[in-house]
Amino acid sequence: MSNQILEPTPELSRKLHEKVVSDSSSTSLVNRLKGKNKELQTQSINTYQQFWKDSSNNNEEARASMYKTLTNTYYNLATDFYEYGWGECFHFARKSIGESLRESIKRHEHILFDAARIKSGMKVLDVGCGVGGPARECIRYTGAHVTGLNNNDYQIERATIYAAKHAQTEYSQFLKGDFMDMPFEENSFDAVYAIEATCHAPVLRDVYAQMYRVLKPGGYFAIYEWCLTDKFDENNEEHRRMALAIEHGDGIAKLFSTRVALQAAKDAGFEIERAEDLAHETQVGNEIPWYKDLDVGLINFNGLQGFARSQIGRIFTSNAVKLLEKVGIAPQGTVQVQDVLSTAADGLVGGAKQEIFTPMYLIVGRKPLN
Repeated sequence: MSNQILEPTPELSRKLHEKVVSDSSSTSLVNRLKGKNKELQTQSINTYQQFWKDSSNNNEEARASMYKTLTNTYYNLATDFYEYGWGECFHFARKSIGESLRESIKRHEHILFDAARIKSGMKVLDVGCGVGGPARECIRYTGAHVTGLNNNDYQIERATIYAAKHAQTEYSQFLKGDFMDMPFEENSFDAVYAIEATCHAPVLRDVYAQMYRVLKPGGYFAIYEWCLTDKFDENNEEHRRMALAIEHGDGIAKLFSTRVALQAAKDAGFEIERAEDLAHETQVGNEIPWYKDLDVGLINFNGLQGFARSQIGRIFTSNAVKLLEKVGIAPQGTVQVQDVLSTAADGLVGGAKQEIFTPMYLIVGRKPLN
């Protein structure tokens, strides 16, 4: 493995994703892999693994100081697989009996939009917007104008393509920017939200402070944060192993606790109105755990994405990627990307079952009027 770090610049992104496939269906994965620059894809996976394998960068300090390289490289590699296995909204949700994954994701998003008091005509910021799935739903649900902030050029390009497909171009914009240093004036937005995105920040207080700065006085901030719970024991080797698997599998420098996240929001200046872990709600309408679609069992015939998440589906996808890599359609290292995502799934399910991890710690705060 080369010890050279390949910085994920805009120029690299354009060369890496030589052919951007606009088709959003899960069946487009092969075409997307064919459209990659094979040499840069291989160098990118080597760069990413340096943060986790035998290297001087395999430590929390290096991952935190190089968080932009870590996260950007991860999403250059993982975005196509995310859309193949999960869809255009890269987050989790509890489900009710008989509810589809997509329906549960939309309902989960609506809870957050309502918590942020988003209304028609508002100017809203989506921090860490991915390929724009939640932003598009926010526009449909509320009638607001949504600006998506993302530091990954490939995801911005895909979000812009999808906005045009959904006739939302005049209701949205997707901008390149670091959420630790946002390219907006103070008091620019009526509401700000983030869905499972600010976990990539090296310091939670600083990203929350940026959200506070760009929010108008009296406006609301609402986030779903990935956190370790109070049941996490730093002295428990199995707990540490699962936390590291989540970090490695999801491009996260360091997971923080719910206590750290809540204090960070307070320190940023927000008046906290609600702080609650929604991962363990079991009342009617939320009977099915959020991780169930990662833990679907041996086989699942509920569509191609459901099959892809099953045990047999994961084996099938792994073998298919190995074949594509062997015959030269997929770049060398693609199998490693799939293995990283499998590591993530195993860590997430294990952490959920032991209740040491949550992807949906809800924090709702208000910026004071003065």
